[in-house]
Amino acid sequence: MVQRESSKSQLVRSGSPVRTCVGCRERALAVELLRVVARAAVDGYAVVPDPQRRLAGRGAWLHPDPGCLNRAIRRRAFGAALRVSGHLDISAVAQMLEAPRDSGVNTAGESYTSKR
Repeated sequence: MVQRESSKSQLVRSGSPVRTCVGCRERALAVELLRVVARAAVDGYAVVPDPQRRLAGRGAWLHPDPGCLNRAIRRRAFGAALRVSGHLDISAVAQMLEAPRDSGVNTAGESYTSKR
């Protein structure tokens, strides 16, 4: 019989939800990640944090780390994960994570246009 190494998902306790971070693409327990959802705004969508995991709609998951936020912005991952297109304002998420100003995130106007 062939012995296989157990994958990361098998190491997690059964019944614990595992999600993928849209920034770094690593799998982690849902309790370790921040859920974000898209809300309709005047000029597109606002990506807002959902720490209680109660807001309606499709969610995306992100490590509560400014580095993962920067990678998600650079990869334009929010639009694809949330299945929205157009202007995305992520200032609420950046403010919650309190990203340092020198990290590449412009906290005055975090937004980008999704090409989805």
